[in-house]
Amino acid sequence: MNAPNAAVPASRQPLLPASVESCVVYRPIPISLRSRVIVWMLKRFLRPWLGRLIRGSDEKIAKMQLLTSHMKCPNNHGLTLEYSIVGQVPGHVFGDLADTGKPVILWLHGGAFILPAAPSAHLEMVAHLASKIGGAGYLPDYRLAPRNRFPAALDDCERAYRALLDLGHAPSRIIVGGDSAGGHLLLGLLQRIRKHGWPMPLCVIPVSPATELGRIHSPPSRTWKRHADPILPIAALQRVDEMFAGDWDASDPELSPLYADCTGFPPMLMLATNNEVLTDDTVLMARRAKAAGVDVKCEIWPKLPHAFPLFASLFPEVRIVRQEMVAYIQAKLAGH
Repeated sequence: MNAPNAAVPASRQPLLPASVESCVVYRPIPISLRSRVIVWMLKRFLRPWLGRLIRGSDEKIAKMQLLTSHMKCPNNHGLTLEYSIVGQVPGHVFGDLADTGKPVILWLHGGAFILPAAPSAHLEMVAHLASKIGGAGYLPDYRLAPRNRFPAALDDCERAYRALLDLGHAPSRIIVGGDSAGGHLLLGLLQRIRKHGWPMPLCVIPVSPATELGRIHSPPSRTWKRHADPILPIAALQRVDEMFAGDWDASDPELSPLYADCTGFPPMLMLATNNEVLTDDTVLMARRAKAAGVDVKCEIWPKLPHAFPLFASLFPEVRIVRQEMVAYIQAKLAGH
């Protein structure tokens, strides 16, 4: 007897109207043997280490925050890099934010809400994207758990977006992206922007966003992919929710954006893989946005790990997805 549909990952349930389901595209990208070996190594070594870090003491987490921020960006892609205060929020700035005639990428970094932007991943990727579109990049150094709980990080992201508007950047030239925890904050930021009546950005790029913080076992891919995911130790992430959200009601759409009203959101390019526990966080969010009338394109890539566009130095396939991200941004810019 087949299991009920509710137990099947959303990414395997084409049970919606074609107009909604068509926003989700499963990319038949061939994955090299080299990449498959690296995925195995991440699963063997990185996932257990991350689980130990999450379960560790606040002091251990603080030491890793310091170690991460001490690293250097391996490639600025021809752009200047400064750590500056933009409005009321410090962060890494690529290029010149004073040049408001150029587009700017506001990237909300991931790191399970407990780690700062990784220079070899987040900074390098934003530098690459910003250089390709001839613009600037800004990664807000939002406040981290466990020292700062929700909504501190989201408040900082809201201030960062407002700061770009106050500097004179036209919203039609602002691109907002975010990976993992940063994808979660991006979706919360869109709700804040709408609440304030501010203009929406040109487009957004959520990468492997966490969209449900009230249930560790759901959406379904969290259980179906718990042994396959090469990076995320799903059981340990329960402590992340506790450190980040505390006793806050997880049904709040700012905390679990999967339940948000997506009306009025800007165009979205959503990215994830079929090999991560957050696959369905992305798929279900894309479907809800599409049903609310949002221009959504959701791509599910094979085999690669969570937040894969960050890892250009590991996976040659990332070159393809970055080209697509650049092309998506350029097409939206050309339309304004």
